[in-house]
Amino acid sequence: MSNVPTYVALANAFAAEGVDHHFALMGDGNMHWVTAMKDIEGMNTYHARHEHCACAMAMGYYSATGKVGVASVTCGPGFTQIMTALTSAARSRVPMVVFAGEVPIGAKWYGQWIEQQPLAAACGAHYISAHSPVRMYQYVREAFHVARHERKPVVIGIPYDLQLQPLPNIGEYKPATQITPVVAPIPPNPDQAAMVAEKLAKAKLPIIIAGRGVVWADGRKEVEELAEASGALLSTTLLGRGMYDHNPFSIGIAGGFSRAIARELFAEADLVIAIGASLTYYTVDGDNLFPQAEVVQVDLAPMGLRDGNQAADIYMKADAKLTAADLTKRIKAIGKTAANIRSPELAKRIKEEPADDTPFTVKPGELDPREVFKELENVIPKDYDVVSGSGHHSYFHTTMRGGDPTRYHAMRDFGAIGNSISYAIGVAAARKNGKVVLFEGDGSLLMHIQELEAVKRHGIKLLIVCANDGAYGAEIHKLRADGIDDSGAIFGRPDFKAISNGFGLGGATVTDVKQFKALMEAYEKGSETVIWDVITSDQVTTPKMRAGVKAGHGVR
Repeated sequence: MSNVPTYVALANAFAAEGVDHHFALMGDGNMHWVTAMKDIEGMNTYHARHEHCACAMAMGYYSATGKVGVASVTCGPGFTQIMTALTSAARSRVPMVVFAGEVPIGAKWYGQWIEQQPLAAACGAHYISAHSPVRMYQYVREAFHVARHERKPVVIGIPYDLQLQPLPNIGEYKPATQITPVVAPIPPNPDQAAMVAEKLAKAKLPIIIAGRGVVWADGRKEVEELAEASGALLSTTLLGRGMYDHNPFSIGIAGGFSRAIARELFAEADLVIAIGASLTYYTVDGDNLFPQAEVVQVDLAPMGLRDGNQAADIYMKADAKLTAADLTKRIKAIGKTAANIRSPELAKRIKEEPADDTPFTVKPGELDPREVFKELENVIPKDYDVVSGSGHHSYFHTTMRGGDPTRYHAMRDFGAIGNSISYAIGVAAARKNGKVVLFEGDGSLLMHIQELEAVKRHGIKLLIVCANDGAYGAEIHKLRADGIDDSGAIFGRPDFKAISNGFGLGGATVTDVKQFKALMEAYEKGSETVIWDVITSDQVTTPKMRAGVKAGHGVR
């Protein structure tokens, strides 16, 4: 291919990588490429109102589809706006490719110049300076290879003036899929598997924690069979939420968001086997969740030290599905196991006991967020994708049972609020069925509320449930615990119904949980995005917040 502008050739190369959705904020450094992408048949182009949000949308798209998320921004200030998104993607190991403009390579001076590569590196992203015309296809191929194979964000930076030049005759584009290694699943080491099976057979209160790796390995059934054969209880990571909610001996999420009964049982556990889980600080609750248990980690990339904690006592580098099946076979050969925790009484407690029953005083006209999400568990259909916001409120919806881990989306690893409205837009753009619900807090939602304009313009249907306590929830509770004036973190309750209406979208103010059923029926009959402004109490604190405040924030 010759005499084709480089930006057109690059757009076609992205399409050859299977890209059919991309999210952009246009500037002079990327406007030609974005236009060329738009003109490709079958391409879906979404224009955000903030560069950070374009990247977060691409991340949400990846979470919904498993395909590389693609975003585009201009040079200089357009690029510096995405530092939080790049860091979040790197921490969460999200495959994403960002097409970023660079200042004209031939300019003697340019007001938007900045050294972009060091900023990307500081965020944990891979940066490619695409400055050689004859290597343009190699740059794109490298970007997609690194994004997919290393599961990280990649920025390909291309000078504005270089994009306008004709591409040299460098042949046809060969996509990265041709060089990405395809590796067979790794079976467990037989000697190690025999040792772990023996420990499992002798354990009196074993618990299996299943992570997203179990889903990726298609090993859900095998892990559940292992629990049944051994008498172990089942649990999941946050991103495995809902995987075993149908099982009477599933105690739900492991970590800071654990239910009260899960915390009780984990505290007594003598063996924990984590399968397809990286055992982050959150999953082990700062190394406080199962202090008496010997820990086995089954993972494709086990780490001895994770987030400041010793991850496990025994590490098995193996496929989740193959390992679960192998251990089940060995347990059945052993015969009777020592586990004695399963009982009808325990199943009843798991089913009926509230996640947290700590008493709080709630003012008239405000709702206890625990009661809100208890009701929503029965109202939101189980086939909806759930997108989790961040911040203090994000615990409450995790107590809802049902749903599927492949339809649960959360961006937590950098602790940044404000991401989730864009993340939800990316999920909704992928699904195109209106069955996406975002659970968000008022402070976080307001950070990028401008993206409601993009939602309206692109005709995206999305349900947003905003837990509106009129404050930055985490901060007010920490300040109060320290005996310090909390007024700087209290802003009053914005009228999200009016805000949503102002963007031409739907809205409702909720002060009674009995409103939800009719509101859900109306949403499903409608065709547009709706915000439910749920007036919640600022007095109710989560178990994780209470424990953190008691220990000292930043200490645990």
